[in-house]
Amino acid sequence: MKKNMGNADRIIRVIIAAIIAVLYFTGTITGTVAIILLVVAVVFVLTSMVGFCPLYALFGLNTCPRTTRHHN
Repeated sequence: MKKNMGNADRIIRVIIAAIIAVLYFTGTITGTVAIILLVVAVVFVLTSMVGFCPLYALFGLNTCPRTTRHHN
């Protein structure tokens, strides 16, 4: 898998996942909504660790910075 997520995306996803976890463990969100958001949080953390988002690939998005190669 080629990475398609930049560092900013990865950090934002981890922050969102942490917020969801705090909301869940403090009892702010409950029930089905809480379970769905926890699944989303887990997906966010996993995709952040790997650096690849299947939805980005599906829509042709890539937020990785481009590396330029200079040939001498």
